[in-house]
Amino acid sequence: MLDKLAFLEEKYMDLSKKISDPDVINNQVQWTKLVKEHAELEPIVEKYKAYKQAEEAVSGAKEILYDKSADDELREMAKMEIDEMTELIENIQNELTILLLPKDPNDDKNVIVEIRAGAGGDEAGLFAAVLFRMYTRYAERQNWKVEMMSVNETGVGGYKEVIFMIRGKGAYSKLKFESGAHRVQRIPTTESGGRIHTSTATVAVLPEVDDVEFEINPNDLRIDVFRSSGSGGQSVNTTDSAVRVTHNPTGLVVSCQDEKSQLKNKEKAIKILKARLLDKLIQEQHDEIAENRKLQVGTGDRSERIRTYNYPQGRITDHRINVTIYKLDAFLEGEIEEMIDALITSDQADKLKEVQQ
Repeated sequence: MLDKLAFLEEKYMDLSKKISDPDVINNQVQWTKLVKEHAELEPIVEKYKAYKQAEEAVSGAKEILYDKSADDELREMAKMEIDEMTELIENIQNELTILLLPKDPNDDKNVIVEIRAGAGGDEAGLFAAVLFRMYTRYAERQNWKVEMMSVNETGVGGYKEVIFMIRGKGAYSKLKFESGAHRVQRIPTTESGGRIHTSTATVAVLPEVDDVEFEINPNDLRIDVFRSSGSGGQSVNTTDSAVRVTHNPTGLVVSCQDEKSQLKNKEKAIKILKARLLDKLIQEQHDEIAENRKLQVGTGDRSERIRTYNYPQGRITDHRINVTIYKLDAFLEGEIEEMIDALITSDQADKLKEVQQ
């Protein structure tokens, strides 16, 4: 590990010189790429510097400890220094091990979140709306921006489907484990008998796809236009502004009608389609991996039940990592950081096991 860290420190210093070079700065594409690589290495290099400083402190303290001319008080101070620095070195080594784990290339990307009502009729649609509010509140807490992509309402305040984009640094790294089936147990407001109902909604978190990294052959697409329905202003039912995009090779279909502009609806539909196509490829790769090893935080399968929201008990339980939090009201207001951190920690532990095998 130390050899790798020394190599990365040298690479970091080389990148520091390059991003300050006027010739490189003039090439914005290359400069942006190098700046990103430089920023990714910085926390590793800073932690490695702290490790080396602690090692030097231990070495200096040992010289005093074994110096026969040193008095007892100085030796005692040196012994304390060695104990403190040894503990610090161990902590830094653990942190460096995590920092050196293979990084998901999508972690820094924006995300497209799709929430769909599952089993439970109107109650499932209302729960989908609760989840939408939860994620948008969380995004606000992170100072991320939310952009609506597509909405299909139930008419009673819920959603059959809602698709939105969250723009913010590290959005995918934080939200990627939210994919799966979410289950709610509560007494519906329309239920006079006061019986607890169980409903579900599915969540899909997809990384935004850059045009450069993923291209769609225009000949593979069928574009249909139709008149919008539902809320949307004066253009509703008067112009063919809604767009339906079909990817012929896979049969994937995306419709968008929230914008008054047909062009904007088409752009949004294709953006969602690209994210779904890339996600399909990733899922196929995960299926292959799952034959040999199942991820501790789940396969990411949309049908996999990942979490239960129990209103009578005021709890949220994540079934993949067996974590229960008794802060339902705050959780639904977007205070989901504790659960997200637990999922990330579990994923890191799983990766560490694999590296050590």
